[in-house]
Amino acid sequence: MTAMRPLRLLVVEGNPKAMRERHAAVSGQTPSAFYADILSGLAADETLEATVDVCFPADEGANLPDGSDLASYDGVAITGSGLNLWKAERESLVQVDFARAVYDAGVPFFGSCWGLQVAAAAAGGEVKLNPQGREIGIARAIHITDAGRGHPLHAGRTQVFDAPAIHSDEVAAVPPGAIVTATNDLCAVQAAEIRHGNGVFWGVQFHPEYTFAELGGILSRYTPIMLEEGFFRDGEEAAGYITDLVALDADPGRKDVAWRLGVAPSVLDPKIRRTELINWLTLQVLPTASARLRG
Repeated sequence: MTAMRPLRLLVVEGNPKAMRERHAAVSGQTPSAFYADILSGLAADETLEATVDVCFPADEGANLPDGSDLASYDGVAITGSGLNLWKAERESLVQVDFARAVYDAGVPFFGSCWGLQVAAAAAGGEVKLNPQGREIGIARAIHITDAGRGHPLHAGRTQVFDAPAIHSDEVAAVPPGAIVTATNDLCAVQAAEIRHGNGVFWGVQFHPEYTFAELGGILSRYTPIMLEEGFFRDGEEAAGYITDLVALDADPGRKDVAWRLGVAPSVLDPKIRRTELINWLTLQVLPTASARLRG
C-alpha cells in the first residue's frame, strides 16, 4: 500500500492588508493564519498530515499560483472578508478572477461566508446587500433543504442547526446548476454546491471554522456598527455579550453562559460545529488526493 503524502492545502485571504491587520490587532491572527491553523488541526484529527500555504489576492502585486501551481494543491479554501462584492472594488474583483482560476484547475474548493459569495460570483451568480439586514453572532435555525438532504457536505448534521455567522451580504442569485443545500429565514443561501468549469465548490454562508473567542474578537470590532443597527442598547451590554463568548470558549461547560446566549450543545461541540469543513477534507480533498497519488 502506498503511503499517503501530506495534503497540500491553500488558504486564500479574503481581506486586503489593512483589514487583516485590524483583525489581527484584536484577534491575534489574520483570518488566513487562523483558518490555516484550523485546517491543520482538523487534518491532524483525521490522522492526516497537511501543509497549508496562504496567498493574498487582494494585495497589489501579489504573487499568486496559477495553472499547474494551483493544480498541485489538494484543496483551496477562501476565508471571510470585510469587503462587499456589490461595491465592485478591485480588491474584490481580483478574488473573483482567482476563484475562476481555482475552478479551472479542478481543485476541491471550499469557502466560508465571503468565500461562498466569491465562488458564486465567479460561476455567474450575484451577490447583494441582504435587505433583511445583518446576521451576526449565531445564525439560527439553519435547515437543510430538500436538495441538500443526503448531500455529503452536511453528513452528520441534524436537519436544523445553529452556527457562528457574521455577514450583511448574501448570494442573491445562485449560478446556473448550483444546489442550495441549506437555508434559513434570514438568508436564502446558507450553503451550496457549485459546479463550474472543471471544479466543484462546497461553501457555507456561516463560519464553521470560528471559535467563540474568535467570534468575540470580531464582535468587539463590530460593536459600533452593532450599536448603530440596534443589536445592543449600549457599550456595556455589548461588552457583556463578548465577555460571555470568550468565557464560553475557555469553558464550554459553562451552562449558565450557554443558556444566557442561547447556544445549543451542538454549537459548543467543535467537531459538530465544523461539520462542513471536516466533510470537505474527508469526502472531497482526501479522496481526490488519494486518486492523484494512485495515478
